Amino acid sequence: MTALIEIERLTKRFGAFTAVDDVSFTVSKGEVLGFLGPNGAGKSTTMRMLAGFMTPTAGTARICGDDVVDRPVAARRHLGFLPEGAPTYPEMTVTGFLRFCGRARGFHGAALTGRVGRAMELTQLDSVRLQPVETLSKGFKRRVGLAAALLHDPPVLVLDEPTDGLDPNQKHEVRNLIRAMAPEKAIIISTHILEEVAAVCTRAIVIAKGRVVADAKPAELATRGPSMEAVFRDLTLREAA
Repeated sequence: MTALIEIERLTKRFGAFTAVDDVSFTVSKGEVLGFLGPNGAGKSTTMRMLAGFMTPTAGTARICGDDVVDRPVAARRHLGFLPEGAPTYPEMTVTGFLRFCGRARGFHGAALTGRVGRAMELTQLDSVRLQPVETLSKGFKRRVGLAAALLHDPPVLVLDEPTDGLDPNQKHEVRNLIRAMAPEKAIIISTHILEEVAAVCTRAIVIAKGRVVADAKPAELATRGPSMEAVFRDLTLREAA
């Protein structure tokens, strides 16, 4: 199966501190990869490099064959990225912001209207479509960011804590959406919640201190402990041994 995401020996240093250390993995169409680890493990830094928001110190990352450093515009065309604290223009309405994002992606006229409508339908934003983004709850703001990532129907999705701030019903809806999209996309979900991975992921990678310490099925991780803390502790002890 062709890999849509290819990460090879990716490294990021900030002075003497190594945030991401020689990380390699691939994600193919139909895979939902849970990217797990405690705060400060290197999850967000890895995803920012993959998304082209941060330049690697060493190594390469490719999206649908396009190198994120050598061909950044081409790589980003294939990508829908939901970063932590996804930026918006708070004074814009939800519809206005998503139309702005759509135009930036090159959509106009009926195509733009259709893309925005579909993204709002998928993320259930119609009830707040005319509200300024700054007036929304944290959960609704998160859904606006997710809608922006889905607008152009990209083959690759990189989602940093996609259910952060959502209530239980909203989390269920977003997880159902991810499962529905999964057969046609390669998806990475960064989280520190083991339950999230068990609910939607086909595979899980655990990163600690910038290095990959496990690459396994979610069920295999669950046998190591009922919580992310227990899994991390177990894997760290195995690494040390």
